[in-house]
Amino acid sequence: MKADVAIAGERILAVGELEEMEADRRLDATGLYVSPGFIDAHTHAGVGLATAELSHGKPLLAQGLTTVMVNPDGGGEVDLAAQRKAFLTNGIGPNIGMMVPHGSARKEVMGEEDSHASPEQLERMKDLVRAGMEEGAFGMSSGLFYAPGSFADISEVVELGKVVGEYGGLYTSHIRDESDYTIGLIASVDEVIKVAREAEIPGIVTHVKALGPRVWGYSQAVIQRIEQARAEGVEMWADQYPYDASATGLSSALVPRPAMAGGTKAMLERFDDADQMDEMRPQIAENLERRGGADRIQIRTFPPDTSLEGKRLSEIAQARGLDPIETTIGMLKEADGDVGIVSYNMLDKDIANLMRQPWRMTASDGDLVPMGEGVPHPRSYGTFPRMLAKYARDEEVVPLSTAIHSMTGLPATVHRMKDRGFIREGMIADIAVFDLENLREVATFTDPHQLSEGIRFLAVNGELAIDDGEFTDVLSGRVLHRNGEDRLRTQ
Repeated sequence: MKADVAIAGERILAVGELEEMEADRRLDATGLYVSPGFIDAHTHAGVGLATAELSHGKPLLAQGLTTVMVNPDGGGEVDLAAQRKAFLTNGIGPNIGMMVPHGSARKEVMGEEDSHASPEQLERMKDLVRAGMEEGAFGMSSGLFYAPGSFADISEVVELGKVVGEYGGLYTSHIRDESDYTIGLIASVDEVIKVAREAEIPGIVTHVKALGPRVWGYSQAVIQRIEQARAEGVEMWADQYPYDASATGLSSALVPRPAMAGGTKAMLERFDDADQMDEMRPQIAENLERRGGADRIQIRTFPPDTSLEGKRLSEIAQARGLDPIETTIGMLKEADGDVGIVSYNMLDKDIANLMRQPWRMTASDGDLVPMGEGVPHPRSYGTFPRMLAKYARDEEVVPLSTAIHSMTGLPATVHRMKDRGFIREGMIADIAVFDLENLREVATFTDPHQLSEGIRFLAVNGELAIDDGEFTDVLSGRVLHRNGEDRLRTQ
């Protein structure tokens, strides 16, 4: 539809034929699309937004984002009061919604112990989850693929989910296995359904995918599982980034979980134990095969030698005269375990199948790092323009309206944001105005540090963060509270 939108303060005053209404300023959006501001349901940008250098969040704003959800995959800060203070100290460009991270809570109570929680330990974790929900968290995230979350029995997560349910929150999970590492992709989706059903809370399979050749084609089975659960009354959702490559740590991708018990130091010590390495090498080799081989792994960050960032593991192995397994072990030892990778592991057909589902949200899973640091996944800079330009405008995988809804009204509804995600009278004025014809992701896998183009105006809580294609100095973002008691910048 074509209409005028009037903004007064932080809210939308009116929508319709408003030519006669007086205004301090009129923005001409002729030929442009006016949309609710985009909401990223899964981002690792929280670390950067808590710093003075990156609090403006320009790579996020340039994508049309007005709200981001942080502390995904069970990681991030446990003390949400302290985290909120860090965000508000410098001011923030976009709004932030916080999740309680299961893995971090577990680590605080149990360290990186490979065991099930005792009743006493579970109660302490419940207290941490309860404290986070009291601070306004929208729910709890887990990363059951990662240590220490991988050491948890699903019954532990169900019990913590019941605490989340007391506050009307949701559960979002990097599932235990997106391939066939352990229990398999389908059983891992079933775990999210189990938590959602038994805790009676919404469940989200986050960055949903079928990872690696062994499970290519499984998207339909994932869809059937989620559809069946929804038909049974379980509130199930998913989010997805529009790329055929994921990003994670080299150790998380290839090192077997028992070898990671006790933390990074313990893992590195095991690398020096000949007997343990004899057992570990075949497992690393199998995990490498699961991801399609060394040619499908690109180094994202390698602090000891940044010249290797952007290169494939196969290239590095060849240059060193070693096989990929020995190269992996060597690089992890050299970097004290801190090696980031991009992993090319998805099939276009699976991406499209999942993208077409009405319960699927767009999310980035991206980072926010200083411009020029490392070779991060381009999703940190281009997820939302890519979704609109590539998959809606150019390839017509989904209609434009569906693509927009997947990053506006749908995540707002799932997260119970009562006054965001739609352009209606009385709603908060988080608004993106974009030029669809010229909207584009500029970032690439080999040259990712490039801002997206095409967002002409962006209002965050009624104030322009982007004005006629240029960033302003406005930091009008808020730390959102699940109940709407948003926090403004500290004085």
